[in-house]
Amino acid sequence: MAELTQKRQVILDTETTGISTADDHRIIEIGCVEMVNRRLTGQTFHQYINPQRDIDAGAIEVHGITNEFLADKPLFTEIAEEFLSFIEGAELVIHNAPFDVGFINHELAKLDGETRRVETLSTVLDTLKMARDKHPGQKNNLDALCKRYDVNNANRELHGALLDAEILADVYLAMTGGQVSLTLMAKEDATPKKGDGQAEITQLKRESLMVLKANDDELAAHQDMLEKVNKASDGQCVWLAETNS
Repeated sequence: MAELTQKRQVILDTETTGISTADDHRIIEIGCVEMVNRRLTGQTFHQYINPQRDIDAGAIEVHGITNEFLADKPLFTEIAEEFLSFIEGAELVIHNAPFDVGFINHELAKLDGETRRVETLSTVLDTLKMARDKHPGQKNNLDALCKRYDVNNANRELHGALLDAEILADVYLAMTGGQVSLTLMAKEDATPKKGDGQAEITQLKRESLMVLKANDDELAAHQDMLEKVNKASDGQCVWLAETNS
């Protein structure tokens, strides 16, 4: 049996010290969730990062992450390889992708000898652009999309990268037609496991069907109808020929 193509997507979000890389603002949190063939696998990447600079007060009001909290967290250079390995080869699903991609590339540009950029590792799908195309003239931020597509974000008092990535995964599935049903396994002898991105296939137990047989009167009426059809078709009624054979 031929192997089926596995579409791997990583839903990604970041939190930052401010809004512009031109002012050398930095990433302070990255959250990613993995989806294979439109099914969440349970695999995630989540990391807080010491930005080596102060966070703008306005940014703290949005995400609630403080300078003190990040003081003992690793630098981007310490987590870069693990992060890049997680996203490599996947389609990144990001809300307002230019913002997050710009910040990630800004961090990569600071690493000595690093030539990779997000675009060289992954393709990128911007769900904000998708939402604007589908709902022109309407609010299309994540909260508005949650309300529009009935996605529960009740636990979202502040922005957080991992939580926002999880919410965005639900919004993306709703925007693109909902979560798909069961898919075939890649190999005939493959065993589905929870969380590995494969569908869990359940054999449904069929109930016995009731069989109703025609009584004598119904059989006689059926035979009479076949005779009439045969006469009207100059003896071409194939059903009558079968019953008489």
